[in-house]
Formats: sequence, structure tokens, C-alpha cells
Amino acid sequence: MSPDNPLLADDTLPAFSQIRPEHVQPAIDAILADYRAAIDALVAPGAPRDFNHVMLTQERLEQRLARAWAPVSHLQAVADSEALRAVYGPAEEKLTEHAIELGQNRALYAAVQTLADAADFAALPRPERALVEHALRDFRLSGVALAEPARSRFREIGVELSRLSTEFSHAVLDASEAWHEHVTDERDLAGIPASGLAVLRQYAQDQDLDGYLVTLKQPSVQAVLNYADHRGLRERVYWAYQTRASDQGPDAGKFDNSERIEKIMALRHEAARLLGFANAAEESLATKMAASPAEVLEFLHDLAARAKPVAQRELATLREFARAELKLDTLEPWDVAYASEKLRQREYALDEEQLKPYFPLPAVIDGLFGLAGKLYGITLAARDDVDVWHPQVRYYDVRDAAGKVFAGAYVDLYARNGKRGGAWMDVCRARFDDGGQEQRPVAFLTCNFAPPTEGRPALLTHDDVLTLFHEFGHGLHHLLTGIALPSIGGIDGVEWDAVELPSQFMENFGWNRQALDLFARHWQTGERLPDELFERMLAARHFHAGLFLVRQLEFALFDFLLHLEYEPSRGARALAVLEQVRKQVAVLHPPAWQRFPHGFSHIFAGGYAAGYYSYLWAELLSADAFGAFEEQAGESGSVIDRATGERFRREFLAVGASRPALESFIAFRGRKPEPEALLRSYGLG
Repeated sequence: MSPDNPLLADDTLPAFSQIRPEHVQPAIDAILADYRAAIDALVAPGAPRDFNHVMLTQERLEQRLARAWAPVSHLQAVADSEALRAVYGPAEEKLTEHAIELGQNRALYAAVQTLADAADFAALPRPERALVEHALRDFRLSGVALAEPARSRFREIGVELSRLSTEFSHAVLDASEAWHEHVTDERDLAGIPASGLAVLRQYAQDQDLDGYLVTLKQPSVQAVLNYADHRGLRERVYWAYQTRASDQGPDAGKFDNSERIEKIMALRHEAARLLGFANAAEESLATKMAASPAEVLEFLHDLAARAKPVAQRELATLREFARAELKLDTLEPWDVAYASEKLRQREYALDEEQLKPYFPLPAVIDGLFGLAGKLYGITLAARDDVDVWHPQVRYYDVRDAAGKVFAGAYVDLYARNGKRGGAWMDVCRARFDDGGQEQRPVAFLTCNFAPPTEGRPALLTHDDVLTLFHEFGHGLHHLLTGIALPSIGGIDGVEWDAVELPSQFMENFGWNRQALDLFARHWQTGERLPDELFERMLAARHFHAGLFLVRQLEFALFDFLLHLEYEPSRGARALAVLEQVRKQVAVLHPPAWQRFPHGFSHIFAGGYAAGYYSYLWAELLSADAFGAFEEQAGESGSVIDRATGERFRREFLAVGASRPALESFIAFRGRKPEPEALLRSYGLG
């Protein structure tokens, strides 16, 4: 193997500046060849059948593959190019095929089963038992028990789904970057605050244009829909954004995901049936806390019954306000955010522009890291000698209370061309103690905030602050793991409807005065966030909570019913299912041309298929978990309590998937979760 290929180097961190598209295929081919040879040796007659040989060998092989693929996968999300796409798709298909082949390897399954059947299995440490149990479950979900031709068909489906998911994601990105509107007369942007105008001006300068450039990047969409007085501009941005990658809109048919949705749904259903499940929703729950589709639907419908009447009242008030104050006889979807912002300003004398000066991004980062230090005794120190993929990216060493480096994090916060929208955390390196070699956990933390502009730092909205806290919560779950077996450490292997608990838990601190005091200071004067402004923030916290909740329920029910009720003879029926759900829970219906499913990457190109409900499920858990800190504050006067933080770290963050999430929750909270916690968090309890 070539020493010139950075993907084959056994470096502590990826050499991003050296990675080229032409490195990808040779590296993956070489690693997979070695992987297969090692598995053949592992299952050979006479080979040892102990934990170290059977399980640690697989962990070691998987980590070598992950060290090569993690930076490639990350680059296609944050630095997309045609050259990278050309090699990424075929490589991903090879990896998918390899993973399914591995999952269907009956000799390997038998070797793992031998460990589970051994007389001393119960005496193994809990993490080692969990690793074996997870592996056996995953074998079953990979079709290890299938006979031909079902085995081969299952493998074909997996490869095809991998390709379709990647194409879906690329179509959304391409459609997002294809549309823009050049504005030369600032009067057409009336209402958009100075910070928003600065972003649009920067977008124009990036394209060597005068004036302003309205795009479908998130900061631009928010600036227009929330603040632009020009109703026609709001409508055009909404139209372009809500029809991305579909048969409608300004690029109708060009990036259309319609056929991909049909194929993805058909293949998921077929794969689930091959494994003996009634549908893809049932298969999805095999790795989640929820025990049955009925339990998920009961949870969602109960929330809808409580939230919809609140949302209806909120919408009626908003419509009356829009009619009386804004002279809008009809409240269209592209008016909702604009009218809501105006109403919030009237009701609470509060808008995000008042808050932004108190949330300069550098200070928010420092405060967030400081909060982690107070809760968990860690520090994050920036390093300038780490190879990164873009000048805006920062790398941080994570140190324990004694100053020892035990983890690291790449932080990439600004929206730019070639970067997927949204915010996410992903794994660069997993913790792995392999004999005398220690691999530290390293995370990717990615957001899409408006970048700094000339003369001022990046200023965040409060929603942006919550997003950053959310993703950092995922990062802490990964970085603070005490489990040195990668497949069940950090976020890996954790039930998908519990994996959002640490992230949503962190958002609560974004509403806490003591936490805000760590960073919320005016970027020019240094003045702390005034008490009066903070009180208005709190008063407005549950503003339109009902409308927000029914929107989340719409997403969750659409996703779950799409997979639960799929029938091959009828096809995906994505728009019909969405309309069915909207009749149940929605209070505001978008135009017939809206194509929300075509950009719903969470379920068609992410890990949330038949699992989007997980956000609400985990929010219940996180609200209840934060209650422990609030109860402690009643005694000590502060929710930023080190003892409670260390207990949360020990009982939940550190244990990964070494035990069920419910067991970890009970170990921390002392009881099962209480559903009322979620309603209280929305002000509906």
C-alpha cells in the first residue's frame, strides 16, 4: 500500500490538506482486502474463540476502516466537489456491501454466538457482554439467517439504498445552491436588520456582485422570512426553499427527488419483509427504546391532542394581528414567521435583533466551554497546529481536571458554498483502548451560522445559541465516554430515541441566567445581558409553543406512518400521507405545490427513518433529566452543579450503549421518566 496515501496513514488525526479524491478508492480497496483476510483468519478452524480474538479483532478492523472513511464522509458534507462525488458514491456502495456481507457471515456469527453460549459469559464485564449482544442483534438485522436468493437480494437492497440516500442529499444541496436572487436596491430588503443585510452583502461579494444576494442558505432564508417587509420576496424565497429537489418550483424537475423517495420506500419495505418484520417501522424499533409502533403512535397522538388546541388559539390570534396590524387579509405560509416576529415584538417588546449583540460567537463558544468545565471538570484549549479543511475551522484539545488531553473536537460553524445545510455532530475518532495503544475520541461539530462581517464578529440569534448547545451536547456524549469499545461507546449503539437526550438536555442551559452570565455580554460595550431583557426572553420562551409542537408532530407522524403503512401496490404516497397527517395535527396548511418531503434529508438521507419521533421522545427524557439540576438548584441556588453534573456524566454520558438507555436514565434520576416533564418544558403542563 502506498505511503503517499494519507487515508492509509495511522495518524492520530486526519491530514485533511493532503486528502485528494484520487486517494479514496485505492485506500478503501486496500483496507477492505485486509479486513476480509483478517475475518477469514478469525473464523478459521482452530482459531481461538475468546473475547479478545473474536470481538477485539473486529473492533480493531472497524477502527482502521473508520479512520480512513470518517474524513472522506465528512469532506463530502462540508467541502463538496464534483471530483469527490465521483469517487464517494462508488466507495460508499463498496462499504455498504462489505458491511452487509460481514453481517451475513455465518461463520463469524457462530464465533460470536460461541462467546454468548460460554459458561463464563455472565461473568464478563457489562460492556463486553453488551458488545456481544449488540453484535448478535446486528447479525440478525443484516440477514444472517436468510437463505438464497433472499441473502443476495438483501445485500443488493442495502447497496442501492446507500446510493439513493447519497443522491437524495446531493440533490437537496444542488437545488439549494442553484437558486439566488440578486438585489441592487436596498429598498427591496426593507425590514431586514443590519446584521441580515451584512450577510446578504457578503454573499454578493463572494460572487463578485454589487448589492445583495438572497440565497437558500439558512441565514438568508431566516433573514427574509422573519423580517423582509417585501411580501413578494418572502413568497419567492419560501417557494424556492419549500420546493427544493422536487417537480415544483424554480428548478422544477431538475433535481427532483420524487423517484428516489419511491425507490427508497419500496426498498426499505422489501428489506424489512425479508427480515420478517411487517414493515420498515417495525424494523426500525428493533434498535430503539419504544417497544412497538402502537407505543410510538400513542405517544405522538397524546401530544397532538394536548398541543393542537393551543396551536389553534395561537394561530387565530396571529391571523387577527396580521389582519388588524399588518393589513394582511390572508395569512400565507410565507407570512407566518414575519407576522410572528412582529407579534412577539408587540407582546414582549423582544426580537432576536435585540439579543444578537449579546451573543457574539467567540464569547458564546468560550461560555459554552466554561459551562462544560463547571459541570464536568474539563477544559477545551484551541490548537493552531492541526490540519483542517477550511481556514474557518478550529480544533480543540479536551483536557481533564489534571490537564491531561483525553479527547478533541473540530468546530466548523459558518455557512458557505459546498457545505450541507443544518447542524450536526459526527465521529472523527472513537475511543479505543487496544492493549497499550489508546485512541482518543474526536468529534466533528458542524453548524451553518451567518459568518462574521466587516467590523463585527458573527452575532448569533438565541435560537443559534440553542443549536450550538444542542450539537455540543452530542459532542460531550461522544467525548466523555468511559467505554473503550467503539461499537458501544459514546453515541454508537445507543437507542436512537435516546441519543438526542444529551443534546436536548444542554439546550436547557441556554435559558438559564447563571449559564448565560458566562458569555452573554454586548460585543461592543461588554455589558451583561440586562435583567429586563432576560425576563422578556423568559416570558417569550413559550411563544407559539403549540405551533412549534404541532409542526414537529407533523414531521414525526408523517415519517412514522410513511414507513408503517407502506404497501407495495400503492407506492410511497408521500404527499397523500403528509396530507393525511396534516388533517390530524396541522393548523396551517401550506400550498398544494409545497414539497416538504423532497428536502426531508433526516429520513431519506440520514439516520432518522421511522425515527424522527425520537426528537420528541428524547426531549421528554432530557426535560426530566434537567429537572434533577433544577431540584438541586432549590438547595444550592444554582443549576450549574458539579456533583449533579458528574453524576449525569457517570450514569449516562459515560456509559454509552453498555446498558439500555432506560436503565441509565433510572440510575441517574432514581426513577422512570415522567411524561409531564415534556409538557412542562413547552409551557403546556
